[in-house]
Amino acid sequence: MPGIHETRHMPFSAEQMFDLVADVASYAEFLPWVVGTRVRADSETEMTADMLVGFNTLREKFTSRVEKLRPSEIRVIYLDGPMRDLDNVWKFRSTPDGCELDFAVSFTFRNAVFEALAGQYFDRAFRKMVSAFETRANALYGSNNSSATSAA
Repeated sequence: MPGIHETRHMPFSAEQMFDLVADVASYAEFLPWVVGTRVRADSETEMTADMLVGFNTLREKFTSRVEKLRPSEIRVIYLDGPMRDLDNVWKFRSTPDGCELDFAVSFTFRNAVFEALAGQYFDRAFRKMVSAFETRANALYGSNNSSATSAA
């Protein structure tokens, strides 16, 4: 299964970054291509949510179960949608000056030809989405210490 992994140092606490990623209901406000979200069920440890993603006139709905282990990990398990599989894991590790954010995504398209074509763009889209989370963190928590770095 193809996958992408990125680690970034963020000048925000692990708890702040956990809260930002866990706030699925707000994704349409800052994530590229996310048209809307609907949280079906939510608790301290688990959430089920739908995300509508749009590219021009194409719209696809993804349903996922989100497992939350505060404040260190969020695991997203793909339940339904246009792909065969799309899972990701966010890990948050406190550091003296913020946190280390580790994000990994693995995916399989239903069609192997489409996977070969779309896979070429997936890396770029993935990095754009990670940057959107970073920009959102700066907007919510302040960018006075914006020394976030990428270590892919």
